Amino acid sequence: MVVQFDFTFQLIGYITGFIAWCAIGMLAYRFYKKQPEKPKIWKVIICMLVGLFSFSFNWRVFDTPVKFAILPLGVWIMFFLLKGKEGRWERYRKFARLGFLANYIFLAGILLALPFQHIIYPENKLSTYIGDFENARIINTHPSALDRSVDREVLREQVHSFAAKIVQGQQWYYDDDEAREDSTNRNERFPYMVAGTSAKWGSGLETMIYLETDGKGMLVTTAKRQLYFRSKVSLLKGDK
Repeated sequence: MVVQFDFTFQLIGYITGFIAWCAIGMLAYRFYKKQPEKPKIWKVIICMLVGLFSFSFNWRVFDTPVKFAILPLGVWIMFFLLKGKEGRWERYRKFARLGFLANYIFLAGILLALPFQHIIYPENKLSTYIGDFENARIINTHPSALDRSVDREVLREQVHSFAAKIVQGQQWYYDDDEAREDSTNRNERFPYMVAGTSAKWGSGLETMIYLETDGKGMLVTTAKRQLYFRSKVSLLKGDK
């Protein structure tokens, strides 16, 4: 497929792709029925797949990369392959052009789906990154970590109320006093890793989640970004 998009949220991507393929199939069927001389179906499919190839340029929409098809390379290939055979190009040209048009059908589908992506899976909500926490636990990742456990009930109550902040680089990690200290002498800000959780169903997100020393801050790392979430209540059992 020439129009490509890195659709992190898999469920919406699958639905969009299915609808787009249905639309393409319906158009192909209409073209096929109108042909006075019916071409072979397997050749129609190959012609459409070749027609997908194009010269494209990259474009980003809501942080989602897409490729916008410009020149119909696949259509030109089919033309040069079939032009010397009497009647072949006339018989298959609509399907080659439909293959190129499919690029725009996929593009339209993804552009229409993007607003729903951000409604269903808001990037600034912790519930997008922690959808299932029934088996949540913490793992000590630094010598400064205490032997504590995560309070799942508090997490259930607070997961929708965490305030989000997109992390820019590493400077935010250290405050002024910590930055002056030798790194071997200071305590780790996030000595706990949160394990046993999974992102919201259908999101397709892979995350690493770390818990702050006081149990109130969470650092969520995905393939694209880092986000810092802060709660007024500690998620560590025994803390207030």
